[in-house]
Amino acid sequence: MAEPLLEVRDLVKHFPIRRGLLSRTVGQVRAVDGVSFAVRPGEVLGLVGESGCGKTTTGRCILRLIEPSSGSVRFDGREVLTLDRRALRALRREMQIVFQDPYSSLNPRLTVGSMLGEPLQIHGLARGAAARERVAELLTLVGLSPDHARRYPHEFSGGQRQRIGVARALAVKPRLIVADEPVSALDVSIQAQIINLLRDLQRRMDLTYLFVAHDLSVVEFISDRVAVMYLGKIVELAASADLYRMPLHPYTVSLLSAIPVPDPERKRARIVLKGDVPSPASPPAGCRFHPRCYMAREICSREEPPLREVRPGHWSACHFASDLLTVAPAAASGTSAPA
Repeated sequence: MAEPLLEVRDLVKHFPIRRGLLSRTVGQVRAVDGVSFAVRPGEVLGLVGESGCGKTTTGRCILRLIEPSSGSVRFDGREVLTLDRRALRALRREMQIVFQDPYSSLNPRLTVGSMLGEPLQIHGLARGAAARERVAELLTLVGLSPDHARRYPHEFSGGQRQRIGVARALAVKPRLIVADEPVSALDVSIQAQIINLLRDLQRRMDLTYLFVAHDLSVVEFISDRVAVMYLGKIVELAASADLYRMPLHPYTVSLLSAIPVPDPERKRARIVLKGDVPSPASPPAGCRFHPRCYMAREICSREEPPLREVRPGHWSACHFASDLLTVAPAAASGTSAPA
């Protein structure tokens, strides 16, 4: 097993709730509350969950676009959270991000050539003719024409803009890319093109991805392993094939039951979760999923289950994960619902 390129341990990000004329802190929004995982070189780790569960905040804390409250983020053996501004800028060359919104993430006042050339100048990689040649190479790499370097963002479609965003992330030849829901704002037909592009680039350039998304079908297609988040915590982590074939957390089982089955001869029993997602400002005691869980018992409201290895390489934060070992394959195949 290769040493992790990215190692996250007990990552926490709490946003203060301020009220009154003096803006006193009256509470905390626990956006990320003790997240741990590792990503090996060349691996694609999918990070999935409902909107508001802390996926994007986790990705941005790793890059220090948002400063974490506590925890540890190690990249290639270096502690990211203790770096000064100069060292962090140098490290940013190896860690890049593709943003969710291709419309707001590009500067409307700059041409595409200027946007792609800017990181090359900042990191001292190329100037003048060498920079223009690199920009043309990047545009070709993502399926655009070198002539597009003279155009502005408003002259492109959403899919083309996202290709420019990918090219910008690749400009400095990073080793890790945080893809923050890169296809959620695009049409379905365009989504497939961007996903295929990302997968092709990952294989050709041996990139490592942290792929943030809420679409389980997309994550299954591109990811080697998948981490499922709920209300600021990782509740399940496994190889992609294992998680989709045998989910070992009731939240994951519920998410998978919502995926449409293309075969009309097969029917998947739909599990409808009761209630709404609790507020991250006041999460429930015990297991955070227990107010909506179809397997909840008395212990779930008292004791928070640790993320433990139920099967080799398959981790679950559920007191009764072992009970799903026999029923999960049936639920995943779409033939019946778990008891």
